[in-house]
Amino acid sequence: MSKPKPLRRVLIANRGEIAVRVARACRELGIESVAVYSEPDRTALHVLVADYAYPVGPAPSAQSYLVVDNILAAARASGADAIHPGYGFLAENAAFARRCAEEGITFVGPPPDAIIAMGDKVEARKRMIAAGVPVVPGSKDTLADDEVMAEAGRIGYPVMLKASAGGGGKGMRMIARKEDLPSALRAVRSEAKSSFGDDRLYLEKFVLGPHHVEVQVLADTYGHTVHVFERECSVQRRHQKVIEESPSPFIDDRIRHAMGEVAVKAAASVGYVGAGTVEFMVGADKNFYFLEMNTRIQVEHPITEMVTGIDLVQAQLRIAGGEALPWTQDAIRQRGHAIECRIYAEDPVTFFPSPGKISLLRVPSGIGIRDDSSVYEGAEVTVHYDPMISKLVAWGADRDEAIHRMLRALAEYRIQGPTTNVAFHRWALEHPRFRSGNYDSNFVPQEYKGLPVAPDGGDPDAVAIIAAAVALVERQHVTAVRAPVHTRNAWRDNARREALRG
Repeated sequence: MSKPKPLRRVLIANRGEIAVRVARACRELGIESVAVYSEPDRTALHVLVADYAYPVGPAPSAQSYLVVDNILAAARASGADAIHPGYGFLAENAAFARRCAEEGITFVGPPPDAIIAMGDKVEARKRMIAAGVPVVPGSKDTLADDEVMAEAGRIGYPVMLKASAGGGGKGMRMIARKEDLPSALRAVRSEAKSSFGDDRLYLEKFVLGPHHVEVQVLADTYGHTVHVFERECSVQRRHQKVIEESPSPFIDDRIRHAMGEVAVKAAASVGYVGAGTVEFMVGADKNFYFLEMNTRIQVEHPITEMVTGIDLVQAQLRIAGGEALPWTQDAIRQRGHAIECRIYAEDPVTFFPSPGKISLLRVPSGIGIRDDSSVYEGAEVTVHYDPMISKLVAWGADRDEAIHRMLRALAEYRIQGPTTNVAFHRWALEHPRFRSGNYDSNFVPQEYKGLPVAPDGGDPDAVAIIAAAVALVERQHVTAVRAPVHTRNAWRDNARREALRG
């Protein structure tokens, strides 16, 4: 097998904060970056920070970011020799990875066969069983409706009904009683069909007191695979993560190392290359089971970077450029504790999206604080895409320090325009169950009853006063910068746009 050449110019087939993150990693490695954008994203931050930018279509993702021909046309026009898919969109699309290879473009991710092996949850379960990896007890294959009923009776309630092609918290439902199964079956099959174009389902035993713990892995093209420890991701709403932390406060070192070894084994069994995440369910009894593997970088990767000092996105780019991993497993250590809060433009009670223009933005800073964002004051959070505004991360020497530092950062986070979930995060971090470290993925559904405070997490009158003071002192109007079309963005020119970066 011929070795890849060092990367020169990378097209980022994504948007939002992950595209900004990749562009900055490229710059630190001396690699040029190419942004792509839909019509409403012409002045998005990822366009402003990249070296080049190309349009790929109108607002709907299905007509822009998901159109393989448009992405590849932009890659050819820009002279990109590699494509980083970020997460979501085309990140776990084996056909796209194959097209990149056919075009002579390096795909910054695993081989297509590894994506296929781990992309179908049922097939992944079969492979893991064959590899000796523990999996949640459940059906061995996808099931017809009558087989679902019979298998649920065999496994015993409660059960989890899941879409074989599912992801992102969609296409799954917990069923506690036999009489609830028919309606749940119809709903999950319908959601799976509309979300993934695939309505195949399977069953797993519902694990009591479940913790969602995932292990980061890195693998190079020379057969070297390591794990970069774990993340606890059990604070979820609608089966979607909103707060993550590393290390997990629930498991001990014995389980931590055992899970790491299993994750490496799982990745190696499919010939994995690049950054990936092996997800586990850990029961109240601390037995752990393989759930799935995400064959891409994860939203919550910053907390792993904060506690290990390893830049995971740079590692992806270096691996794709043919470099070997520089670390042995023993050389990778966890230091301190990190917590990530996903700041969404959403109603903190219903969790419904709350799009709008950001009229005021003041982001916290200081020692141990990191904000991975794709917005700026004056930017629009649109209805077309995921409403995540930023990933706010706090690091501390221990868990208590990380929690208190995050609470301080949340208290300083000021945003006007869209309603946000900042107050929800403050509620969660102050809750005794979270503070104990012994919370599980039922934490939010069981404990959260809404908020008695202003939805932006602060005193609305205080926010209005701050906004008025800022307007009085600054007396300036931030004008949207026209995005380039088939032209280069000089980094020095972007410095003039610093006010837009929030």
